[in-house]
Amino acid sequence: MSKIKFGTDGWRAIIAQEFTVDNVARVTVGLALWLKKNHPKDAAVVVGHDCRFAGELFASTTAKVLVKHGIKVHLAKDFVSTPMVSLGTLRQKAAMGVIITASHNPPSYNGYKLKGPHGGPLIPEEVQEVEDLIPEVHGIDLANVDLAKAKADGLLVDIDLETMYVDHVKKSFDLEAIRKSGLKLGYDAMFGAGQRVVPMILPEVRLLHCDHDPSFHGQAPEPIHKNLLEFSALIKKEKLDCGLATDGDADRIGLYNSRGEFVDSHHIILLLIHYLVKYKKFTGKVVVATSTTPKVEKLCKHYGLEYQVTKIGFKWICGIMITDDVLLGGEESGGIAIKGHIPERDGIWMGLTIWEFMAKSGKSLDDLVQEVYAITGSLAYERNDLHITEEKKQEVLKACEADAFKAFGAYKVRRRDTLDGFKYFFDNEQWLMIRASGTEPVLRLYAEGADMAKAQDILDACRSTIGA
Repeated sequence: MSKIKFGTDGWRAIIAQEFTVDNVARVTVGLALWLKKNHPKDAAVVVGHDCRFAGELFASTTAKVLVKHGIKVHLAKDFVSTPMVSLGTLRQKAAMGVIITASHNPPSYNGYKLKGPHGGPLIPEEVQEVEDLIPEVHGIDLANVDLAKAKADGLLVDIDLETMYVDHVKKSFDLEAIRKSGLKLGYDAMFGAGQRVVPMILPEVRLLHCDHDPSFHGQAPEPIHKNLLEFSALIKKEKLDCGLATDGDADRIGLYNSRGEFVDSHHIILLLIHYLVKYKKFTGKVVVATSTTPKVEKLCKHYGLEYQVTKIGFKWICGIMITDDVLLGGEESGGIAIKGHIPERDGIWMGLTIWEFMAKSGKSLDDLVQEVYAITGSLAYERNDLHITEEKKQEVLKACEADAFKAFGAYKVRRRDTLDGFKYFFDNEQWLMIRASGTEPVLRLYAEGADMAKAQDILDACRSTIGA
């Protein structure tokens, strides 16, 4: 059997190729053994699945293995988002949460994420411990594990995670202010697990792709502009004030202004810090992944906030959120968490925070961005994902490791950071980052310039320099 490895955010693989019932059972045996060792008396697990193909089958497989090991399971009714499973794990005081999801990956993938009792990603050391316990064969006769008997014995209970989450949202936001603001808002669920939440709490919002399609209409449910062109056109056509999009398991955010222009996560992070500190008088440390704009540090200095940088992967940020007083933790890829919720990425929660900011301030998203720019200066960001051969990828990475690149075209390297990938800083607060994907045969290029033309020019210079 193949070795199963967890990446930056869980184990992911192609359905029916490596992501099979038997392999899901193997992973769950590893989890069960870890739970029996670390929580011998009170182990309970919250299990859910998102909208992907065969999610219910893989979730029930997970439940079968756990109850076979005598571990209590709270099994979600129907599909749910990752933040719902994380919140449920915290609320039920469970030892672990499992969500069957491949997040933003293409529809042919599924995955398996582990959530800790704190209501966020399991810390990396414990993920590794679970991975090390995954056997070569699961050794369970799955067909003869009786879930009806497990229910009768109290080992398996149904749980309504969506209602729990919606009630939490209603208590945490001034939804009335959003409703009465006159704002015309849009939401694109990308056929993902957030599709029922927004219409339940804000029925007036213009909806797109809020129906169940496990194939995601043949597209990866990642909330980036190239995947949201229909939504962008809708915003322009219907003159909406702001558009929110979330990914397959609704933990990542995509955002649009009234002109149908994509607002990247760097801007969202800056807007959230600005709102939480200046308007809501929150305090706390800001923790961001290394691929995030240095403008965050500038804003933190302005507000006197502690600032910390981590490796890429929200699990690193979560590890700090559960021990320190953290205001915001965020990544370039759209995963952001804030104080007052769980230490977990949540696209809907972040979108509602932005909408509340707009409603309470009476200002447009563009006006609020200008407020931030008055402190940090403007920024433009672009990212390219290069699909190249493994040989070429390794060649580039070796050159980076050898510090072979002293300039990219006209951009001279002033300093280099190697915390996670290779980040090159140029003059005028501009930078470039080169990093290999942890789950795909891809080389990621990130760039920030004074304007979009500069950011694109940096990326062009990088591709020319590395010959890709």
